[in-house]
Amino acid sequence: MTKKEVIKKTGEFVKIKLYGEGSGHDWWHTYRVWRMAKNIGREEKVDLFVVELAALLHDIADWKFQKNGNDSIGAMIAKEWLEKLNVDSEIISHVCDIILEISFKGAKVKDKVSSKEGLVVQDADRLDAIGAMGIARCFAYGGSKERQIYDPTIKPKMHKSFDEYKKTENSSINHFYEKLLFLKDRMNTKTGKRIAKEKHKFVKQFLDRFFQEWDGKV
Repeated sequence: MTKKEVIKKTGEFVKIKLYGEGSGHDWWHTYRVWRMAKNIGREEKVDLFVVELAALLHDIADWKFQKNGNDSIGAMIAKEWLEKLNVDSEIISHVCDIILEISFKGAKVKDKVSSKEGLVVQDADRLDAIGAMGIARCFAYGGSKERQIYDPTIKPKMHKSFDEYKKTENSSINHFYEKLLFLKDRMNTKTGKRIAKEKHKFVKQFLDRFFQEWDGKV
């Protein structure tokens, strides 16, 4: 099986699994991350086969939807799938490492991504969490979890560990201050940093407008 065929079959597999999901972690999120990862990967001159597979499979079983927040299931499913396609074991290991490493784990938790390909996929995933698309996804996810849009009596939390971050139940607006506003400065690649600037600016404009309306000033 050629690399192109492996990518095609993997895309079809993920689309069947995630199509119609309503929290903002659906097939179209994966599709956007895949496209962005390819664009960044070309600029950064990394292994595009690894990048494409990791981007396609990065949310196949997101920890946020697993019992007890298990963050290893996605990598396990990816491994099983790629083994069925007879992908080389070193590539499978590389892809699974990326899936395990790319998630945001808390405002005060340092990122630990061990490969250039992982840095590319992480940037692509995070770029879809800011800008207009990121705002839409934030509220889609909050609604899926029955979270309030905003409660001014509840303050954002600066999580010091992944476990603490996993356990937080907060408003959608607080999520901006707990994660989304940090992403611009956590981009890894030149391309990611450039794209993130405008997306970050739009997020800040949205929040300014939100609080104006919240206070009845518009």
